[in-house]
Amino acid sequence: MVEQVDVLVVGGGVNGVGIARDAVGRGLSVWLCERDDLASHTSSSSTKLIHGGLRYLEQFEFALVGKALAEREVLLRAAPHIIWPLRFVLPHQPHLRPAWMIRIGLFLYDHLGRGRRTLPGSRRVRFGKHVTGEPLRQEFKQGFVYSDAWVQDARLVVLNAMDAARRGAHIETHTRCVSARRDGEGWIAELEARDGSRHFVKARALVNAAGPWAASFLDDVAHVKHDHSLRLIKGSHIVVPKIFEHRYAYIFQQPDRRIVFAIPYERDFTLIGTTDIEYKDDPSKPKISEEETSYLCEAANRYFKKQLTPADVVWSYSGVRPLLQDDSGSASEVTRDYLLDIDQHGAPLLNVFGGKLTTFRKLSEEAVDRLAPLLGNHKPAWTADAPPLPGGGERDMDELITDLRSSRPWLTEDHAWRLAHSYGTRARDLLGEAGGLDALGQHFGADLYQAEVDYLVRHEWVTEAEDVLWRRSKLGLRIDAAGVQRLTDYLAHRFAKNEKTTNP
Repeated sequence: MVEQVDVLVVGGGVNGVGIARDAVGRGLSVWLCERDDLASHTSSSSTKLIHGGLRYLEQFEFALVGKALAEREVLLRAAPHIIWPLRFVLPHQPHLRPAWMIRIGLFLYDHLGRGRRTLPGSRRVRFGKHVTGEPLRQEFKQGFVYSDAWVQDARLVVLNAMDAARRGAHIETHTRCVSARRDGEGWIAELEARDGSRHFVKARALVNAAGPWAASFLDDVAHVKHDHSLRLIKGSHIVVPKIFEHRYAYIFQQPDRRIVFAIPYERDFTLIGTTDIEYKDDPSKPKISEEETSYLCEAANRYFKKQLTPADVVWSYSGVRPLLQDDSGSASEVTRDYLLDIDQHGAPLLNVFGGKLTTFRKLSEEAVDRLAPLLGNHKPAWTADAPPLPGGGERDMDELITDLRSSRPWLTEDHAWRLAHSYGTRARDLLGEAGGLDALGQHFGADLYQAEVDYLVRHEWVTEAEDVLWRRSKLGLRIDAAGVQRLTDYLAHRFAKNEKTTNP
């Protein structure tokens, strides 16, 4: 049997699921395949920021920054449970950038993208009178504070996939597109599941959202001639026990003119990143190098009293960003903008090159604006003013946490906080009528119980322990090897019964 749809999307990163959601919301039938788990590569390896990109102002990318800042407001409304405001501190070093230049840059940052709507503006601070000064070395006397936002990046991908599925899209994970060819008025794609079984999907249009593999997909799968090339840049991050107690983040200027963030992470840690390294190897499993780890430790040590060594690192991760090839000599200066290319030599083929997490919704909207009319669909864009993503119906997270704890006093504050900031209002569905921790089923470690795992299997395409511990959550930071094995065994038992996501 051959499935027939309007649009087949290849790639389950943020751009792929964003396009699938937008397209199905306009009435197109959509099938998405992802060879691994959702967000298993670039989209779960970001610095976890929804931001305009302050440093891009120095590269005169005003349009990109303005677009990203406008999107920041849209996304804050769409997913307040997984995206929230974050204030950043920029310590001033006069020999790197004069204060007047920083003030002008922050003024532009405050007002580009139709201006700030919900976030406080930038200002100067003196560290002797501000909480952010305490962790810093004594030579730093003043700095600047400005606003951006934090995001749980992998959960943003999953929530978009859930919304797409709720609207009728078919989301197929652990399924690889092994071939695609034009056939009359459409495309015939052969898809291979993890067990080796194959089936065909016929689509009127094909979307190549394969991220770092976008060019190789054209070369090796679709066999379409093109003149596009991607520049693969590896970005690595380290996680250390928390260096400071407050909830501000830092942005540090480096002698090589790159910037490094130090961000409060998972309540007990500090996230430090990122690097920008040219990458030529397989994008599937990038790993941080010793040189990158040392670079990030040294970057933090220039600013913090507490000095770090590689031995302090409790976890690290790396991602490969597929950026548009340009003439930039430095990897950190390669544009983060995107290119949408439509090949109409027969049935439409939309290729997505480049992009950044913050602008995924706008990219998706522009992609479907261009693709849908070729399929006879002229429905207007809708996602900018759409209802919140699943779980995002409660804007006041403190109120939601209070409600969860008052109705379930056996929940600790940390447990309720994590559930609220992962699942939003759907945390109530996850917990159900449980009258205590024992009613949540098997305990795997930290605050992870069977009820949550069952929810993730039913609604969020989870099949493996890594999906739970490093993408749907970051509980891998807290669960020991014995707990990981218990979780692995439990999932294996469930999937021996052929259970899978059925109703996002």
